[in-house]
Amino acid sequence: MKIKTYLILLTVLFFNVTAFAQEQKMNGSEIAAFKLSVNGVSKKIKTLSTDFVQYKHMDFLAKDIETSGKMFFKDPGLLSWQYKKPYNYTIVFKNGKILINDEGKKSSVDIGNSKVFGKINKLIIGSVSGDMFDDKEFVISYFKTRENNVTKFIPKDKTLLKYIKQIELTFSKDDATVVQVKLLESAEDYTRIVMKNKTINAKIDDSFFIN
Repeated sequence: MKIKTYLILLTVLFFNVTAFAQEQKMNGSEIAAFKLSVNGVSKKIKTLSTDFVQYKHMDFLAKDIETSGKMFFKDPGLLSWQYKKPYNYTIVFKNGKILINDEGKKSSVDIGNSKVFGKINKLIIGSVSGDMFDDKEFVISYFKTRENNVTKFIPKDKTLLKYIKQIELTFSKDDATVVQVKLLESAEDYTRIVMKNKTINAKIDDSFFIN
């Protein structure tokens, strides 16, 4: 009898812990309060710098590909991803162009010549600043966990949907800023970027956006 009672208690405890850790859908008032908080914070962000670790998950690989570096954002629309490990690779979004420096080998893409690149540029900058709540561009759903709020964006544009199936942004409940970005390229493959050691509205030199 004691064993049966113990198993019941253990099952209830496990269920409660699992349910507590899982995402729960926000209700209407929670969504409104969350969006108000994030939009208020994003409007105040003029500069942002953060360390990041990127995990590239591909279905045919046994282990995720891990890279890390530093990201810099400067309003309005300057963005620099500087990969430092295991190689030096920089991507800068600036003046309608994507500038790439692959260990000294430089190239550029004109965003203006591609509707898809333009949307991706807007998407990436929005994901960093937290300004992405555009119902015209995305089907958006809202969730909460104990520590974070999670928004999931499915692009409405069919061309963009070929490249990105879904974007997930995880926001810290402490300061309403993005702490993780997850891009799902397919049902099996995705890129997850975790941000840490974030600094907001400190001076960022323009040299970080020269590639």
